[in-house]
Amino acid sequence: MRLFVGLGNPGPKYAGNRHNIGFMAVDRIAEDHGFAPWRSKFQGQVTEGRLGGEKVVLLKPETFMNRSGQSVGEALRFFKLAPGDVVVFHDELDLAPGKARVKQGGGHAGHNGLRSIHQHIGADYARVRLGIGHPGHKDAVSAYVLNDFAKADRDWLDDLLRGISDGAAALAAGDGGRFMNAVALQTAPARSSGDGGGKAGPAAPASRPDPAPAPEPESDARSPLQKLVDRFR
Repeated sequence: MRLFVGLGNPGPKYAGNRHNIGFMAVDRIAEDHGFAPWRSKFQGQVTEGRLGGEKVVLLKPETFMNRSGQSVGEALRFFKLAPGDVVVFHDELDLAPGKARVKQGGGHAGHNGLRSIHQHIGADYARVRLGIGHPGHKDAVSAYVLNDFAKADRDWLDDLLRGISDGAAALAAGDGGRFMNAVALQTAPARSSGDGGGKAGPAAPASRPDPAPAPEPESDARSPLQKLVDRFR
């Protein structure tokens, strides 16, 4: 069994925030893979289903971001899981918008949700870092993450969430590489070598017929004496 945790803040006020991309990820998995209806449990919203051959529990803590570990710890103990069975989806300032990376263990890098989870279950869980970009100055971070995604972000955000859903079964099976391939197919689709990325290249110049060979000079059969005579005529 796996526990997939999406991080965010509860309530409609925060639903479209950049900080809530973790909620968006598990919502998309639940919708696309036919999970049971969400219900209240473990100080959050929870649903269960299957991804490939794995039973998976999806959890959205409703404790607010900086207390997410309380909800995760309760679910972990109830299902008798180890930290290595947990995968956390969260926003990542240090990745460009639309990028994703899988990481096993490590520090929390100042993320309040991860810091709380560290306190309750330790650091040996996996996380899927979902890039939202950086506002450019640390003083602007709080307002940036607690604001909604811009309209211009909708296309890459939808591509990223679709890729996460497509690769969810691989992630549940512990195959991070195959999961990342599924994400990449949506966020950076391969282009055929012949379409030039969808734009036609310059037309090749039309072929021209080879020029006709120059006629060879006729041979001069005159004797040297005759040539001299002809020269003074």
